[in-house]
Amino acid sequence: QVQLVESGGGLVQPGESLRLSCAASGNVVAIYVMSWYRQTPGKERELIAAVVSGGSASYAESVKGRFTISRNGSKNTVDLQMDSLQPDDTAVYYCHAAISTTGLYGMDYWGKGTLVTVSS
Repeated sequence: QVQLVESGGGLVQPGESLRLSCAASGNVVAIYVMSWYRQTPGKERELIAAVVSGGSASYAESVKGRFTISRNGSKNTVDLQMDSLQPDDTAVYYCHAAISTTGLYGMDYWGKGTLVTVSS
């Protein structure tokens, strides 16, 4: 059994920063990729940042230059530093990871989500 638990959401004003954290626990043998998605009502869940086991990161154009994803392989955690937040960044943010519990193949796991609200 694997669990992903997010923390760090909240209410901030435009231009401010927020840091989200996600920790994987349980029978984790290997983590192939950790990523952050976000979703607003009526829209599909959007991939905004991902980091693979080798450390290479990628970002959606909408957050490139403002958000930074970082991973701690020894702690099975991934953070998302969000700077220069704007009202359009308001969403529920979800942690995702492709995790192997056997060493043979990975499966997708999701956190329950954390709400980020950017408003003056």
